[in-house]
Amino acid sequence: MKTVPVITAAQAAEKIPSSSVIIAGGFGMTGNPVHLLHALAETEVNELTYIGNNVGEPGLGGGRLLRNGQIKKAVGSFFTSNPEAVAAAQDGSIEVELLPQGTLGEAIRAGGAGLGGFFTPTSAGTPLAENRESRKIDGQDMVFINPIKGDVSLIRAWKADTAGNLQYRMTENNFNQAAATASALVIAEVEEIVPVGELDPNAIHTPGCFVDYLVQAHTSEEDLGSSASVSGSAKKVDAMRIAMAQSVLDELQPGEVVNLGIGIPTLVADLITPESGIIMHTENGMLGVGPEPESGGAMEYPVNAGKIPVTALPGSSYFDSSTSFGMIRGGHVDVAVMGGLEVDEAGNLANWAVPGKPLLGVGGAMDLASGAKRLIVTMTHCNRDGNSKVKQQCSLPLTAKGVVDILVTEKAVFKFEEQGMVLIKIMDGSSEEDIRANTEADFSVNC
Repeated sequence: MKTVPVITAAQAAEKIPSSSVIIAGGFGMTGNPVHLLHALAETEVNELTYIGNNVGEPGLGGGRLLRNGQIKKAVGSFFTSNPEAVAAAQDGSIEVELLPQGTLGEAIRAGGAGLGGFFTPTSAGTPLAENRESRKIDGQDMVFINPIKGDVSLIRAWKADTAGNLQYRMTENNFNQAAATASALVIAEVEEIVPVGELDPNAIHTPGCFVDYLVQAHTSEEDLGSSASVSGSAKKVDAMRIAMAQSVLDELQPGEVVNLGIGIPTLVADLITPESGIIMHTENGMLGVGPEPESGGAMEYPVNAGKIPVTALPGSSYFDSSTSFGMIRGGHVDVAVMGGLEVDEAGNLANWAVPGKPLLGVGGAMDLASGAKRLIVTMTHCNRDGNSKVKQQCSLPLTAKGVVDILVTEKAVFKFEEQGMVLIKIMDGSSEEDIRANTEADFSVNC
C-alpha cells in the first residue's frame, strides 16, 4: 500500500504555480480547505482560475485570494454571498462564469471520470443556455455541458489514513468528493490522519489513488466565520409569512421528499412535525433534515442550503453534491419550494436575475425548478413599486419554463392546470377583487 506524503500548508502552496486552474471543495465555508487557500494567499502566485461553488467569504477561503487580486477568473454557482466578489465582477477585476449548482458538480465529476461532457435539462431556455449546444432528448430540451478539469484540487476531509483514503463529515462532503477526482494534483487538508488500516474500507468516500498530498489541519468556528451558526440565522418571521408557509404545508403530503429554498420556504420547516411524515432534502448533501439546534455551529452539526446548522433525524443520510443533484434531476425529489421574483400565467418562473445587474447567483434553483416532480413558489404579490409580480409573461430572465405547479402569495394561492392558472384560495385580509386588481395574469376561480 502506498504512503501519501504529509506536508505543511505552506509546502502545499509552493506546489501551485501562477495561472493554475484550481478546483476548491466547500459549500459556503463548510468543507472549505481554508488552511490551503490561506497559505496560497501568502504567496506571490496570481492569474488563478478559481472553480468552486462560491468564492469564500470576504477575507476567508477563496475570498482571501480574491482580496489579494490573485484570481483572474471564477467559475461557480453562487457568488452573491461575497460582496467583494460582486464588486470585482462589476468593475471587471475578475471574469465570472456562472453555472447552476448541480451542473457545476456534475461537470467536475465528468472531468474526473474522463467523460466528454453531458446533456442536462437544467438551464434550458434560460440565458445560461445561450451559446451552448442544445437538443431535444426524449421530448425534453437539453443543454450540453463540457467537463471541468483542474490543474490542482484543494479539498477538505475529516479523516485520512496514510494511504490517502478520505472520509468526509456530514455535509462537509459537498463538492469535495468530485473535486478530488478532477485535477492532476490533489491536496487534501484533513483534521485527523490515522495509520493505514484504521478506516473501515466500507466507509471510504475518496480512495487514496486520487490523493497526492495530505496536510494536517484543525479548523475552528472562528476560521469558518459566522455564516454557519445558529446565531447567524436571520429569518424574517411575521404573521403574513407564517400564513404563506402554512399554505405551502397544506400542499405537502406525508412521505414526500421536499426541498426548501431560502427565505419564506425555510419557515415551512418550523411548521413541520414528526406527524407530518415529510422527508426534508437539502441540496448540499443531506436527506432527513431536522430542526435547527438551540445553539452550535458547523463543527457540531450539518448545515442546510441556507448555511444554517440543522439536526439529523433518525434515518437521515449524507452524500456529495453530485449525488444530491442526481436525486433532483432524476425525479427523486417530490416537491421543491422556492422563492420567486416573477411567475407568469404559463407557469414560467424567474427568480435569479435582475436586468442591469451581473448574473452572479443561480445556486440550485434551476436544477430544482426543472427536476422536482412539483414546484411550489412563494413570493410577495407585488413589487416595491406596487406592480404585479404575477405576470402575463415574465419580463425577467427565466429560471425554468412551464414548471410552476402552485404559487403562494400573501393575497392568494394559485394552481397551474392544463386549462390555465386557477385561484384556489383567498388569503385572510384579501378578496377576489383585490387579487384581480393586483394580478396582471389571467386566471379562473375555483375556491
